[in-house]
Amino acid sequence: MFEGSIVALITPFKGGEVDYQALENLIEFHINNHTDAILVCGTTGESPTLTFEEHEKVIEEAVRIARGRIKIIAGTGANATHEAIELSTHAQRVGADACLLVAPYYNKPTQEGLYRHFKAIAEEVSIPIILYNIPSRTGVEIAPETIYRLVKEHENIIGSKESTPNMDRISELKRLLGDNFTILSGDDSLTLPMMALGAKGVISVANNIMPREVKQMVDYALKGDFKKAREMHYYLYELFKVLFIETNPIPVKTACWALGMCEKEFRLPLCEMKPENERKLISVLKAYNLPVVRGDG
Repeated sequence: MFEGSIVALITPFKGGEVDYQALENLIEFHINNHTDAILVCGTTGESPTLTFEEHEKVIEEAVRIARGRIKIIAGTGANATHEAIELSTHAQRVGADACLLVAPYYNKPTQEGLYRHFKAIAEEVSIPIILYNIPSRTGVEIAPETIYRLVKEHENIIGSKESTPNMDRISELKRLLGDNFTILSGDDSLTLPMMALGAKGVISVANNIMPREVKQMVDYALKGDFKKAREMHYYLYELFKVLFIETNPIPVKTACWALGMCEKEFRLPLCEMKPENERKLISVLKAYNLPVVRGDG
């Protein structure tokens, strides 16, 4: 149900508030470019600095704007189980198609704690749940055995977003769970290697900038045409890497600003790029013949 090229959408700000007009424009942009689904309020959407009210309103507005034309996945994870339940039940109530649940961060639960956390949420909602494994940010990995245990007990836990360079982990997940469990890459430059092992797509940062090309790469891989998928991977590789020259989502939002899609506005502790890195980013955008309208790269 959830495969292909999924965008990890930025959250545009203007004057210290969420820019809902820009949000609508971004969603229309992805509908027009045939992106397979949209994730809102993920890490790339700066969810840690959204207020609780903003978080829920962004999800609600995304569903309203989409009007069923594209699937909306709501980032509803939290490091407190009761907060994740509240966000997830709200997302279901307003019509989101699925929830993405990051592993609780900073408090570093045990595998038993992770199991109980996700189990409690899965028992409160009926929409599909995608787990989010990103140990570099959360400080904890959701073990394949823990995912196996959860999936066997809760049919609405249907996949995981994997932001890890450990390809053995992808192999182990496929071995344990087979083709009925959807693995999605959480790192653009690792999408092709993961798909070679059986992943079904990507929740992509680069998709914010070049959605048609990212989708083309993923579609080739899904069809088994890895020669053409590899060509697209190498074509996009410089973009994949420059978008992580500083902490995500700073470069991708700066790129969207340069392309006239949003303001270059962050919330502390995130801030603007170093000038030399911004110039490098914009020069890469220009090398791809993208319509840069702001910036001096």
